[in-house]
Amino acid sequence: MSAIVLAGCAKDQPASVKSAASKQSGPRQAPAKPGPSEQASPATGNSSFVRPAAGNTIAGYDGVRNKGIDIDGSRGDPVIAAASGRVMLVSNSLRSYGTMIIIKHNAKLITAYAHLDRVLVREDEQVKQGQKIGDMGSTGTDRVKLHFEVRKDGVATNPAPYLQGR
Repeated sequence: MSAIVLAGCAKDQPASVKSAASKQSGPRQAPAKPGPSEQASPATGNSSFVRPAAGNTIAGYDGVRNKGIDIDGSRGDPVIAAASGRVMLVSNSLRSYGTMIIIKHNAKLITAYAHLDRVLVREDEQVKQGQKIGDMGSTGTDRVKLHFEVRKDGVATNPAPYLQGR
């Protein structure tokens, strides 16, 4: 098993620091059901992921303070696998991530889902894109949210292009 190293996620930012571009307006919608074109491509390492939770983005990726995105929600809201893959880790050993899941999608890409209240998968389990893997919570943080990261070749990368199919 290869080593998986994650640095702490950003602390909640005051509203004045959040960019208007990272906020979404309107009612929450359930994550879309994936179509056949949204499957991870192991050969190329390129993927189109589905959004792992239905809430608004409350903190965007900046590569320094926040290695992913934070999605607002309520305790118990569903968290789904952004793409099909194998569960590599279920842990609460990284304090700043709380209870988290890491899924390996192919030789290059993994995703991390942090601050979970409940985990519905186990290590080495195969999951399908859109499958419920846990419930949103506030472990390791001071508010209910999902911290979501995409790592390519072990390096945190902006999740937005993957969620937009680019």
